[in-house]
Amino acid sequence: MSSERIKLTVGPVLTYWTRQALMDFYAGVAESAADAVVLGEVVCSRRYEFKLDDWLDLAADLRAAGKEVVLATQGLIESESDLRVVRRIAEQRDYLVEAGDASALAVLEPAGVPFAIGPHVNVYSRAALEEHARFGAVRWTAPTELPLDAMGRVNPAADPVKAGQTPVETEAFAFGRTPLAFSARCFTARHHRLSKDQCEFRCQDYPDGLLLSTSDGKPFLVLNGIQTQGAAQHCLIEQREQIVAHGVRRLRLSPCSQHFSTVVACFEQVMNQGAPAAAARRELEAIALPGGLANGYAQGRAGMEWKAA
Repeated sequence: MSSERIKLTVGPVLTYWTRQALMDFYAGVAESAADAVVLGEVVCSRRYEFKLDDWLDLAADLRAAGKEVVLATQGLIESESDLRVVRRIAEQRDYLVEAGDASALAVLEPAGVPFAIGPHVNVYSRAALEEHARFGAVRWTAPTELPLDAMGRVNPAADPVKAGQTPVETEAFAFGRTPLAFSARCFTARHHRLSKDQCEFRCQDYPDGLLLSTSDGKPFLVLNGIQTQGAAQHCLIEQREQIVAHGVRRLRLSPCSQHFSTVVACFEQVMNQGAPAAAARRELEAIALPGGLANGYAQGRAGMEWKAA
């Protein structure tokens, strides 16, 4: 077993939770084995439970608890007010910023400060990663559909892309419902026959998203406002050997509304303490959301498939 720690990152909360639910969740994260936390509203600017100043206050609390904090920008910018928030996030220097889309890159790259590349920025080749590294990218969260071996070809452990003299870290999406696409239309509002601007914040009724099943009743997709996710929870608990071999040094765990402390504990035990993956997989299967577990994308297969190690 490699002696180097595989760092665990708690990704941003993708669904719409109440303020109290967010506070309770991050209180648990502060006590967990997670190394880093990505904060911010990355899906919809109409979700008002936390303003930027609230996220900054929370960031200070989590840093005091020993966590590395990253501030993320939205994955789809739709207005000048959205851009103003991106600029405010980019202008602060207390925390690393994760670029959610090209508009954030346009602000961050000329500033000449280190930044992270989020999973929705199209980086599928070494040349693309080198271009961003030239402007300051020090971390790359690979697109969720990219197989582990492809991550290793883009940023190999033996010859990593460098930002100056600093090797760019690769982070893989390792647990959670897979973010697939954004749209200017809000599908949750449409489901309730509401307009996007008069949505009544119906997303908050679905703390893990609104499940969409096939005609024969099989969980297929999840509607999360303007975002579409896969119903299955992507899970790399059995892929530690591949993760290390392909130069991945960080794993992103995407929050869910129940049992997330168990998720973090399972990944910590398997990735860093030598616990058997099969037992952890069974524990995660027992608490999985409708749709179960999947690891197809990591294996170069259909995303909803599961392939045992």
